[in-house]
Amino acid sequence: MNVKNLFDLTGRVAIVSGGSMGLGLQMAEGLAEMGASLAICARKKERCEEAAKTLRSHGVQTLALGCDVKDKAAIEHVVEETMAEFGRIDVLVNSAGVSWGAPIEEMTLEQWDKVLSTNLTGTFLFCQAVGRAMVAQGTGKIVNIASVAGLGGSSTELQASGYNASKGGVIAFTKDLACKWATNNIQVNAIAPGWFPTHMSAGSLSVMRSRCSRKSRLDVLEAITI
Repeated sequence: MNVKNLFDLTGRVAIVSGGSMGLGLQMAEGLAEMGASLAICARKKERCEEAAKTLRSHGVQTLALGCDVKDKAAIEHVVEETMAEFGRIDVLVNSAGVSWGAPIEEMTLEQWDKVLSTNLTGTFLFCQAVGRAMVAQGTGKIVNIASVAGLGGSSTELQASGYNASKGGVIAFTKDLACKWATNNIQVNAIAPGWFPTHMSAGSLSVMRSRCSRKSRLDVLEAITI
């Protein structure tokens, strides 16, 4: 059995939030390569429409939709449009996210709420809306994009406590939802990526690049000397 057959998603339907760029787009491309029909959504619909052109080159149907994941009605609209177009939803990838850099003693409540509402509440709302369809189907796969930042604190060079807290919440929520929906044959998992060059990480990477490179060199030296 080759890789294409092993991961074939022909006839399956996936929604990818934050699917217009960055890791969300990369995941949408992977799903498209395996034959899944797609609905991609993000705040800027025009970016989704551009991304959809690339995805359609894989020979799959693709919906491009605007959606702010802080807006419950907008999420429900995406689910309704996807069901109307394809009749089912097999996969949900929650990739939409934001960050805000500020020392915790200076961060405003508005800044904190924006990050938590997007990264954590948005994940909850999308899982809830898509979960209803998956429970009715009796099957489904949900992948929530967390972060290594959600596994612990970060150095003083990265002042993004709201982001770290939101991703820690995503991890805990994913574990709990996996238990709750296992009896409905819905598998819920999270991925915790490290540093990847994306539009959102560009500012932080400019600060962390030398540190990451230095740590990588030290890891190699340590491995050589053991």
